Amino acid sequence: MRYSKLFGRTTRETPADAESISHQLLVRAGMISQGAAGVYSYLPLGWRVLRRLEQVIREEMDRAGGQELLMPALQPFELWETSGRYISFGQSLFTLVDRKEHRLVLGPTHEEVITDLARRYVQSYRDMPLMPYQIQTKFRDEPRPRGGLLRVREFIMKDMYSFDVDEAGLDKTYQTMAQAYAAVYRRLGLPAVMVEADSGAIGGKASHEFMVLTDTGEDVVVHCDVCGYAANSEKARSQKSLAGAGPAEAEEMGALTDVATPDSRTIDEVARLLSLPASRTLKAVFYQADGEFILAVIRGDLEVNEVKLQRALKCTALRLAEEAETRAAGMVAGFASPVGTHGVRVIADDSVPSARNLVAGANKEGYHLLNANYERDYSAEMVVDIALAREGDRCPRCEGTLKADKGIEVGHIFKLGTFLSDKLNAVFLDENGTSRPCVMGCYGIGVGRLLAAIVEHWHDDKGIVWPMNVAPYQVHICTLNPDKGDVEATGERLYQDLLSRGVDVLLDDRPASPGVKFNDADLLGIPFRVTVSPRTLANSSVEVKRRDAKDSTLIPVDEAGEALCRMAGEGLTAEHGAHP
Repeated sequence: MRYSKLFGRTTRETPADAESISHQLLVRAGMISQGAAGVYSYLPLGWRVLRRLEQVIREEMDRAGGQELLMPALQPFELWETSGRYISFGQSLFTLVDRKEHRLVLGPTHEEVITDLARRYVQSYRDMPLMPYQIQTKFRDEPRPRGGLLRVREFIMKDMYSFDVDEAGLDKTYQTMAQAYAAVYRRLGLPAVMVEADSGAIGGKASHEFMVLTDTGEDVVVHCDVCGYAANSEKARSQKSLAGAGPAEAEEMGALTDVATPDSRTIDEVARLLSLPASRTLKAVFYQADGEFILAVIRGDLEVNEVKLQRALKCTALRLAEEAETRAAGMVAGFASPVGTHGVRVIADDSVPSARNLVAGANKEGYHLLNANYERDYSAEMVVDIALAREGDRCPRCEGTLKADKGIEVGHIFKLGTFLSDKLNAVFLDENGTSRPCVMGCYGIGVGRLLAAIVEHWHDDKGIVWPMNVAPYQVHICTLNPDKGDVEATGERLYQDLLSRGVDVLLDDRPASPGVKFNDADLLGIPFRVTVSPRTLANSSVEVKRRDAKDSTLIPVDEAGEALCRMAGEGLTAEHGAHP
């Protein structure tokens, strides 16, 4: 490709709304262009990278036993009504009505469609295991698109679905796909970590994310270096027993007593006033869950994990209650507790029942209660883990200390079980002729998000540093002062030589200064930069520099084509190792 003909251009200006490094660099490099909030065009350079990523993914899915197909982006709304998931997806589901008044969905995912296909074509246990997959455009009406390609409303995804005869088969397929995902990330030089995750609107009984730890990540991974436990903060657990504390049962229950706490509304203020640790208080947090008032209570030194709470309530929408809603429920903000309340749904964290003699709100302005105890003084509709695991907490599996690091999700796999095949009647006959539902799994990789994650991980202060096997081109030829001597002719000969050898080449034939060409080469991040200039030709050589190296090498002009072809090939064969 000749740079002078390339559609798209680099820019020195960083977009004002670009917060993530990948967003900044991909726009500046002329690889993507924003059309609307969360909607991007892939320009030729970015599209070449995306297609190469797809090929890496495709090869590993095929190697694992997958079969590629293509399903429609437009889906019948009736399928979503049958599955019931239009409720859990809520406002993120794009819907439309055609000219015949038929309601349709722009697919955010394809479980409904693939399950309907399985209903038609899977009849016997002999038809499984089955692992169809596609690489297709998806649509989700994200409320806050951000981070460039990291959180968008239209995106390209590889989604695979598995069908097995039983749970043991699903477990085996799940492990196979976990290994296939690890192979993808290894080929891309991404140090992805497999962590426990919340299944979200997709549903199912278990799921894992693959996270690339980076300071610019939008998610938080809670992990233990002692035993290897790792989970997304939405799912992470921790030990809640206080270090050095004896069993709660050993402490006698004190008498429930009012105590004046004027102007002390927060946990810290009450604990300071009464000279107690926050762990001896009961925290009350007010929520609205699908329009219903909820009182969540948790030990005062802990924080509510709203994702866990939403899953426990099985609600679609969860938000903090407003002041007027709190008053209407009879609650006094800053002085509230479940003691003596009626007609309010109370959800308690599992830290609460074992905590004796807590300080709780007295449900009247300026007062708290001493020695509030679960069951004796108050109860809850549900006792469940709704606590946010934090850095410094004790690991739930061992006595190690949890750490928390930011990360970017680059893949998500789910054990769906039979809830969709039951609803959509995807059944088969087993060895005994008995009809049973298919046991399902699903496995997603957002290709655009993966592209962004590579940039987040592989960049420096000058620009992108692409791995060889996904770079838009393998070699970037810069001709400096092409009007002098044989510079232009030599650059052209080398360009044609490399093309004939099957090497992907970008020839910068623009009438631009050396500084502009070098800056653009660094920004684009193509693995090998070749400089042809009067100075190099004075030594009958060209200068070759790897994008990830400081030093350059002079190679004789007559040997350059063969040498670069060899170096590019060596980089590609290293795809199963670290960054080439």
